[in-house]
Amino acid sequence: MAKADSKLLKKLRAELSKVADSEKAPQMQAYMKSEMPYHGVPSPIFKKVCRALFADTEIPDFESWQNHVLDLWRGAKFREERYGALYLAGMSRAKDYQTIAVMDAYEEMIVTGAWWDYVDDIAIHRVGTVLANDPKPTKRLMLTWSKSADIWKRRTSIICQIGAKEKTDLDFLYKCVESSMDSDEFFLRKAIGWGLRQVAWRDPDEVIRYVKKNRERLSPLSKREALKNVIKAGKIRVVP
Repeated sequence: MAKADSKLLKKLRAELSKVADSEKAPQMQAYMKSEMPYHGVPSPIFKKVCRALFADTEIPDFESWQNHVLDLWRGAKFREERYGALYLAGMSRAKDYQTIAVMDAYEEMIVTGAWWDYVDDIAIHRVGTVLANDPKPTKRLMLTWSKSADIWKRRTSIICQIGAKEKTDLDFLYKCVESSMDSDEFFLRKAIGWGLRQVAWRDPDEVIRYVKKNRERLSPLSKREALKNVIKAGKIRVVP
């Protein structure tokens, strides 16, 4: 494994420093409630920097790519540098690497990142892709994560199908929700509502049925989030 604070990280830090906004940086840090400081680089400029830098980065194989991603993640001193790791992890050049083999790296990033901006990106865009590519082992892993003491692994298991649309496996979703249904943790309650709301776009009657069946266990927040669009559409008037 290459050492953290690698050449690629130093290049990324240097490029971000060139376009940093010292006035925006503390505002961004405060909004995200982040202990790690920001350079203060707006998203469009950040993406431009990453696109240019990583286009010239040699990535001959899975190990090289994973090492680069983890180097950026582990050595980051500013939050955008970890966003750089997420950007590299999601590049089209890495599409063949999104298999169960990368899940140890994603688990490390989820557990050490431990906040919604990191975790949601990894859960939906990276773990979701691994789930589509390697469904059986990934489902087994997510069912294990759904019972983890780590709330971010639990959240990942619940929202990893957000992008699956009509391919959403409802039985799998409900099993992942089950372990967190009685939790008083905000990020789990929100995740449950979000996961169900995505299903409601295509099958509102099923979500209404599920919420009514579990009305005593689901939190008010989960029910509101799950039925938000259903109520707007006039399918029901109030949250059960």
